[in-house]
Amino acid sequence: MKKLGIILLLLVIIISASSFRIYKGRKHTHSSAPKITKAVCIMYPTKDNTATGLITFTVVEGGIKVVVDMQNLSAGKHGMHIHECGDCTATDASSAQGHFNPAGAKHGAPETMSCHEGDFGNLVAGADGKAHLEFTSKMISFEGETSVIGRSVIVHKSEDDLTTQPSGNSGARIACGVIGISK
Repeated sequence: MKKLGIILLLLVIIISASSFRIYKGRKHTHSSAPKITKAVCIMYPTKDNTATGLITFTVVEGGIKVVVDMQNLSAGKHGMHIHECGDCTATDASSAQGHFNPAGAKHGAPETMSCHEGDFGNLVAGADGKAHLEFTSKMISFEGETSVIGRSVIVHKSEDDLTTQPSGNSGARIACGVIGISK
């Protein structure tokens, strides 16, 4: 019986060693995960507001193409920003925290590229309460320090003046959504 136990133990050791050699010989890379090429953000109204919408983010040559479609806005300009946290649980969306700003830049107009990564300027809503905006950003990405995945987008009640620090004086947060990976 003792011999049988020793033989089984040796057999387990030999099989384990063989398996380890096979495993060790394989190439392991973390790049097997599919590269993110598209993200989506569904916008929900904050308390006592009605603004809703959809924002898509798509990798294109030269950056990330952002397409915004919002409805139920008051006519006029509304500041729009990416915020640090992907958390819209507070009724006023304050849980999203401040503007996404990994480079520590001053607030400004997105077309100047002298602004936060999260500065998206203004949406302009028509009399019907709808707003559509398309642009390509070179300042955001889906990986690394400038990744927007898991962050939030906020639409504000008022116009972003593009100069007041640190956030453009654009008023209350009327809609919030979290940016997630899409196919």
